[in-house]
Amino acid sequence: MATLTEAPPPLSPPAPQEKPPRRRGRWTPYWLLLPGLLWLVVFFALPMIYQASTSVQTGSLEEGYKVTWHFATYWDALSEYWPQFLRSILYAGSATVLCLILGYPLAYLIAFRAGRWRNLIMILVIAPFFTSFLIRTLAWKTILADSGPVVGALDALHVLDATAWLGWTSGDRVLATPLAVVCGLTYNFLPFMVLPLYTSLERIDGRLHEAAGDLYAKPVTTFRKVTFPLSMPGVVSGTLLTFIPASGDYVNAELLGSTDTRMVGNVIQTQFLRVLDYPTAAALSFILMAVILFMVTFYIRRSGTEDLV
Repeated sequence: MATLTEAPPPLSPPAPQEKPPRRRGRWTPYWLLLPGLLWLVVFFALPMIYQASTSVQTGSLEEGYKVTWHFATYWDALSEYWPQFLRSILYAGSATVLCLILGYPLAYLIAFRAGRWRNLIMILVIAPFFTSFLIRTLAWKTILADSGPVVGALDALHVLDATAWLGWTSGDRVLATPLAVVCGLTYNFLPFMVLPLYTSLERIDGRLHEAAGDLYAKPVTTFRKVTFPLSMPGVVSGTLLTFIPASGDYVNAELLGSTDTRMVGNVIQTQFLRVLDYPTAAALSFILMAVILFMVTFYIRRSGTEDLV
């Protein structure tokens, strides 16, 4: 009984728990991201907010503009300038298709057939970047001159008759027509198509082509079943990098086109710099951004790939 009633011996104090080692440099990635985030905030987010407030303002340059939440500016701008919106989408889409048709064989050649000439061809592809965008566009005024060899060759081949019937040229004249604007867009944005395509094609394992040949697949079947599906990330990236800037471009339509080929970028430029109607210009900018964002989202979902180059 005495043994049962004795108090239990005192418990030894628990051993102090060691603190987990402090990770050094935990905030380093955030500090590295900070300059980029500040850049996006100052030069992207704040201008977007300012333009959003401008689009719902009323007034004049002399009296000043005030935020009155006048959302009717969007409807007025769209109802008045919808032809320029459709024209921009049509020209940008046509240029994107032409860039894909011209750029895919070139990228395929560089990736699989160029050999030791690969670096030289790549330099030739990016060579237009060495000069100004304005100079490159002005050069096309000489190339497509009425008395130039290009127009003479197209006229001799009766190509201008077909394009005139489609409304892309005017008689035997190419300058100041939709065809000239699309040619300028195609030339200026072709490198943005070739580079992603080349990067995507270069990643394809050559043994897959050999395996397709061992299974008696013809070259066309190999391209359709192996090469093109694996290059879809490059196709999607290239088309986006071409279509998005081409939709808002105004230099090619200004220098190579006429009043009948004006795109929405020309309208925005005129409203900002000449008419000085800032709310309408801001509303047009946001409408264009919304249209492009909707089309890009739909296109990416329908393309069946989430891996972009």
